[in-house]
Amino acid sequence: MRVAILCSGRGSNLLALLRASEANLLEPAELRIVLTDSAAAGAINIAREWGLYAAVVPRSAYHANRDGYERRLLEVLAPHEIELVVLAGYKRILGPVFLEAFPNRIINIHPALLPSFRGQDVWPQEVASGIKLAGATVHFVEQGVDSGPIIIQGAVPVLDDDGPDELAERILRVEHQILPQALAWLASGRLSIENGRVRLEKTDSLESAAAQTLIWPPLNI
Repeated sequence: MRVAILCSGRGSNLLALLRASEANLLEPAELRIVLTDSAAAGAINIAREWGLYAAVVPRSAYHANRDGYERRLLEVLAPHEIELVVLAGYKRILGPVFLEAFPNRIINIHPALLPSFRGQDVWPQEVASGIKLAGATVHFVEQGVDSGPIIIQGAVPVLDDDGPDELAERILRVEHQILPQALAWLASGRLSIENGRVRLEKTDSLESAAAQTLIWPPLNI
């Protein structure tokens, strides 16, 4: 299963995927190409260091023409015969042109326990809210902001002295675990969507539910 990864930032989730691939944990997924919307994205350097094709398609060149921008993304992806797309810190909302090209074949990592705290810069909101558990979510992408059926979530405690940066780093560790897992499940055909909910092919429903939830570090109760 040929995979494209879209990034906008430093690329830590890309690196987690590359390491998982090197350890043969993503089979049959094959990471083919990295696309970014910024030449300053650290993900470009990571891709090149690992020998992965990397391309920059700046959104600024298309101004308000989202359809034109997405058609250009598809043109860049076409020679690589991409079957799955992973949004790994990609800060653009995709529209119908791109989504219709990959129905139920695009996943996104979001640094919050959806459906709470959608959008960007969620860590200050989480700290200010007083919640005791924060986390990350991998979900299928559909129209809307951080919407779509949830594949897997990972939770972390919010500590009394946490600031946004401290919480963000703790959540990031969970992201690096659940994103490779979600991609491996999708590539191997073990995920299905029924009535808006993701089903993981497993022998036992309780086992399936447990597999799709991660608490880190484990709670000592």
